[in-house]
Amino acid sequence: MESKVKLFGHPIHPMLIVFPLGLLVTSLIFDIVYLITKNSSFGPVSFWMIAAGVVGGLVAALFGLLDWLNIPAGTRAKSVGLWHGLGNVVVVAFFAISWFLRRDNPANVPDTTALIFSLIGVGLGTVTAWLGGELVDRLGVGVDRGAHLDAPSSLSGAPAHRAASAREEPLREREVGR
Repeated sequence: MESKVKLFGHPIHPMLIVFPLGLLVTSLIFDIVYLITKNSSFGPVSFWMIAAGVVGGLVAALFGLLDWLNIPAGTRAKSVGLWHGLGNVVVVAFFAISWFLRRDNPANVPDTTALIFSLIGVGLGTVTAWLGGELVDRLGVGVDRGAHLDAPSSLSGAPAHRAASAREEPLREREVGR
């Protein structure tokens, strides 16, 4: 099922999720480094990484929702996509709570509650990332029809099913003849 929301021929949602995912996971790593080293520069960096990750997660969610709305009802992909999306909303909410708990003094070490929300957010984010992989790798959501290893560049304007070279034409003809 091809994505309906694309930029330069590629789905936007997968392009955007790398930012909040990286920011939020790294914020937890920086919190742990802060706890180990007591280096005060890690506190504010983690605080602002969470803020940027939450905003980025909400933007990515919008494009994910648009893709999910185009998945046919009654399919496994629709169900997996629902759990993926709802789970990621919870992940963003957990990090928003962690950020809110730090707001009075972002330079200090986060309290235990803020760390727990971040830790649970990363754990749940691992599950929802797997669900996203299931959507793409097993269920073909966001994949161009006819995609293959020698498909032409998305910038060419040619459909994915078109052969990239003349040497592919005989292969396609054999496959169609089956």
